[in-house]
Amino acid sequence: MRKMMTAVAMASLLAFGTQAFAQDESPEDTPTPPAEDVLDLGTTQEPQAGQIYVAENSGDWEKRCIRAPEGQEDRCNLYQLLSNADGQPVAEFNLFRLPEGGQAVAGANVVVPLETLLTQQLTIVVNGGEARRYPFAFCNEAGCVARLGLTQQEVDEFKRGANATLRLVPVAAPDEEFMLTLSLAGFTAGYDGLEIVD
Repeated sequence: MRKMMTAVAMASLLAFGTQAFAQDESPEDTPTPPAEDVLDLGTTQEPQAGQIYVAENSGDWEKRCIRAPEGQEDRCNLYQLLSNADGQPVAEFNLFRLPEGGQAVAGANVVVPLETLLTQQLTIVVNGGEARRYPFAFCNEAGCVARLGLTQQEVDEFKRGANATLRLVPVAAPDEEFMLTLSLAGFTAGYDGLEIVD
């Protein structure tokens, strides 16, 4: 039994010594691993109908689209995730273009936490300008949603601005407010690249 253990130990040492020796060999002498040992990174798959994908980035905005069934056009919007001072995600801003002919040329859905005091509404100030207030339309498990209609003048303010400030008031502390920054970097290119939603 002892001789067998010694033989196993010697075999292990020889194997280790061979590996150590192999590390000293020059790169030209090192054999290439067989093809089956190479990692397969897979292939990129196209999104399926109903799936959301990021078509492109424009500054701090993402152009997010929903893959439409074959023969139809994908629906896309501009998206930005807003975080608080601690870097925690708090709200989502989704903007889309509307058909011509109406007063609003673009629409947006802003999703905020369920603990928001709805009666205080959502207040948005673009580049330190005039404050505009928007009521919340509904709440679901994802949060509470304010639906915005933006005129051409308001869209132009977004294009000229550096950032916008969103004001929220929490239910637990109605005398306090949360200020979130919406970056407008890349907004113009992203907006101009959006297709009109029918």
